[in-house]
This record gives sequence, C-alpha cells and structure tokens, in this order.
Amino acid sequence: MRIGVTVFPGSNCDRDALYGVRQMGADAVELWHADADLKGVDAVIVPGGFSYGDYLRPGAIARFAKVMGPLEEFAKDGGPVLGVCNGFQVLTEAHLLPGALLRNTNMRFICDRVRVRVETVDTPWTAGCDPGEELTLPVAHNEGNFFADPETLSRLEEEGRVVLRYLENPNGSANDIAGVCNEGRNVVGIMPHPERVSDPALGSDEGLSILSSVLVGAGV
Repeated sequence: MRIGVTVFPGSNCDRDALYGVRQMGADAVELWHADADLKGVDAVIVPGGFSYGDYLRPGAIARFAKVMGPLEEFAKDGGPVLGVCNGFQVLTEAHLLPGALLRNTNMRFICDRVRVRVETVDTPWTAGCDPGEELTLPVAHNEGNFFADPETLSRLEEEGRVVLRYLENPNGSANDIAGVCNEGRNVVGIMPHPERVSDPALGSDEGLSILSSVLVGAGV
C-alpha cells in the first residue's frame, strides 16, 4: 500500500509521519505542496506542524495549496485521508471536516501526553482498534480546542462520528472531542499525534494502532 504524506512550508511532523508509515509496512510517498499530484497513492496523511507559519490562522493558507485540489477530489471519491493536528486544522478549513479548532482555553501551547478513547472503529483509521480502546498519545498544539455549533455536535454524536475522545480534556474541546470523521467516514481529523509514538525507541508504539488501521480496511 502506498500512503502519501503532504509537505507544506512549516510542516514539522512530515518526517515523523513518513517514518510511521514505513514502520507499519507501507510505502511512504512525499507529496509536495506545490504539486497538484497525489502520485497514485492509496491513502493520504496531512501531518502536523505550522503550515505557512499559521499566518491568518492555522491551515487557512495550506487549504489553497496546489496539492489540495487532487486531495479534495480523492477525499470526495472515498479515499482514506487522515489529518493530524495542523492537518486536522487544514481539513476543517477545506470543509472536508466539520467544526473548527480554536485557541486552547488556557491560552497556552500544550505539549504533553494524553489518554484518549477510541469511540468508533468504523473508519479506515480506527478499523484496527478495539471499541473503547484507550491509548496514550502526544499532543502539541496551541489551537486544539474543537468547536462546533450545538446542532453539529448533536449530529456528530448521534451519527457516531466522534473518533477519539479525551479522557482528561487538555484544551477545552467541546464534548471532550479529540477527533472526528466526515459523513462518508473516510476522512478523519485528530489532534493527538500517533506518528510520534510509532516505535518503542520513542517510548511507545501505540500510535501504530491508528496508522496501521488503514491496512486493515485495505485488506493488507
């Protein structure tokens, strides 16, 4: 399986994501922001960082990068897409995911490890997890506070589209939401960083539960 990782100016987790993809036994493909080409990949990860320096607001400029045109078409055609941290922000800006990521309620950058619970396994990025499985994953963000209007929040809960939920909310996210998926369930955005715990040498490989899930859906 070939998994693409987008690279924007300011990305700082693209190398980690490429490494994580290799750790799970897939072919890692770099997708440069200025190229409108997904290179025939089977899935895409939009990694964390500070795309375009977070100018205007996180993800607002990356959303218009050339690579986003084919990525949006890929997503709309049912292709598996995972946005991590800044990648989650990019996907909300592109309207591929609902809601928005606001400034943390404590008004500070948070860098820590948090406990999250897998709320649904009905996505390409959680298919290899157990329902209710708890994971410890790193977070590193200034704007990780998930916000949506009450109607959208109700719909996300009723449709089982909350993918990960914080057990101890670090940023004020509504309903303790750490990740959501789109209506088609193929596009997932999460604030925690599974790629940063993809090798025991990093202290844990729990993140592979998320990353390698896409192989389960593909029958690999």
